[in-house]
Amino acid sequence: MGEEDYYLELCERPVQFEKANPVNCVFFDEANKQVFAVRSGGATGVVVKGPDDRSPISFRMDDKGEVKCIKFSLENKILAVQRTSKTVVLPEKRSLKLLKSHNLNVNWYMYCPESAVILLSTTVLENVLQPFHFRAGTMSKLPKFEIELPAAPKSTKPSLSERDIAMATIYGQLYVLFLRHHSRTSNSTGAEVVLYHLPREGACKKMHILKLNRTGKFALNVVDNLVVVHHQDTETSVIFDIKLRGEFDGSVTFHHPVLPARSIQPYQIPIAGPAAVTSQSPVPCKLYSSSWIVFQPDIIISASQGYLWNLQVKLEPIVNLLPDKGRLMDFLLQRKECKMVILSVCSQMLSESDRASLPVIATVFDKLNHEYKKYLDAEQSYAMAMEAGQSRSSPLLKRPVRTQAVLDQSDVYTHVLSAFVEKKEMPHKFVIAVLMEYIRSLNQFQIAVQHYLHELVIKTLVQHNLFYMLHQFLQYHVLSDSKPLACLLLSLESFYPPAHQLSLDMLKRLSTANDEIVEVLLSKHQVLAALRFIRGIGGHDNISARKFLDAAKQTEDNMLFYTIFRFFEQRNQRLRGSPSFTPGEHCEEHVAFFKQIFGDQALMRPTTF
Repeated sequence: MGEEDYYLELCERPVQFEKANPVNCVFFDEANKQVFAVRSGGATGVVVKGPDDRSPISFRMDDKGEVKCIKFSLENKILAVQRTSKTVVLPEKRSLKLLKSHNLNVNWYMYCPESAVILLSTTVLENVLQPFHFRAGTMSKLPKFEIELPAAPKSTKPSLSERDIAMATIYGQLYVLFLRHHSRTSNSTGAEVVLYHLPREGACKKMHILKLNRTGKFALNVVDNLVVVHHQDTETSVIFDIKLRGEFDGSVTFHHPVLPARSIQPYQIPIAGPAAVTSQSPVPCKLYSSSWIVFQPDIIISASQGYLWNLQVKLEPIVNLLPDKGRLMDFLLQRKECKMVILSVCSQMLSESDRASLPVIATVFDKLNHEYKKYLDAEQSYAMAMEAGQSRSSPLLKRPVRTQAVLDQSDVYTHVLSAFVEKKEMPHKFVIAVLMEYIRSLNQFQIAVQHYLHELVIKTLVQHNLFYMLHQFLQYHVLSDSKPLACLLLSLESFYPPAHQLSLDMLKRLSTANDEIVEVLLSKHQVLAALRFIRGIGGHDNISARKFLDAAKQTEDNMLFYTIFRFFEQRNQRLRGSPSFTPGEHCEEHVAFFKQIFGDQALMRPTTF
């Protein structure tokens, strides 16, 4: 299997710690994501490492018996050590205050640090879960709920194991994940993961069922809002995305794996030691090892090898594993680091080898612009609220975050369309159809089309001499009026004479001042187009010769400079009876330049009658 096939990988820089052995015990704190290596009960040292810690924390403590659990408070201020089932010791003397107590028979508990919710397992079957939420020093009781256990043979008593429960935040909502080893329906084989949504207010509700279609030993992670299910027997993993459309039966949505099962990408353990030893080849890591322990959301620990990894999703391989472009877009748009992958998908579907059909291209553009429009609307609402002064009255008002799923017109133009129109092997009708499809999609979502997209269409039409189509697009306002577009049309007059009138009509519709049009044309080095325009409206007797000669000189086109210079010489002759420039016109520099290039003899001689 090539590297391009693995869509899950272990992070490059894991947290390394001393392996678990009879002398060294290893503990993991889920709240701080720290690994504690405790040697000889702490007497010969405790080393604490976390994913973001530049330098590990090391200390010693008296060996007062076996350590069952050890943790720091947030920000590593207070250490707590548990040596018996009923006592927790704080090495520094501190006073503790009881804030609230509840009397419950608890079988086991689970804590989710991200949401500050604790789940307590109660009742004989262990399947009634009581959640509590901690916030600002208070503890509030949430409604309890029951986990439906699968049917079990009469000889065995069903119960809910702590191993089969996980808590994780998916798309901003807290879920309880239950790994049910046998489906409740007799006609369905294989295990499934049942997702219960646990809201801040209101009852917990069963929402999603992830069909695994296999049995055996499983472990769960959540990465980038995807539920990852590892299967030890086959040493493979699958991913589920609850945002993708599933099968809804009126109460829950059933989901199947997004992609075929694949192993995590093989991982090499680097050899540590002096330079001579490091020349040895790295050791392959045993994936899906029985010594692996999985923690939420994305942590895998191998205590026997002394590594803590974060699990990561690789998006590039998924592009080729998910052929349905619409579903692929739905999937990619929800991922954190999606922008460059989405742009590469767009380029790929417009390539000669993987060319998609126009309906598929339209679907992809619509999905992109749906996200783009959502962001534009949110920005507009935020700006209006700020103008209305709501930020003072509503401190919760936050500027919308621009995620990587927001691909604007400049992104698509720069990374996809501008390169696409340059492809010589592409049929020009297909190129124009794609450009118009993108513009159609923008219009459908009521997004103002940027002029450079219209320019791209016009340049492509002109390149293929499709002037009749250009005329139609302008006549029926398929291409929106804009000053840059009008200037582009003026510059096309030499190829397509009607472009001049089309341009003037557009500028009139835009109520543009004539001198402004001249300025725009000159700034785009369209010197002849500017001169033709000014002659067309009869203003050429009053224009500044110097302004036009400056612009002509900047083009570094000597013949253009000659034409413009000769035009003004002729104007001077007609108006004043002499081709020479007056001192007030400040053209001495240009006269000298003209002589330097073309010689004195090229200057126009006064005409006498």
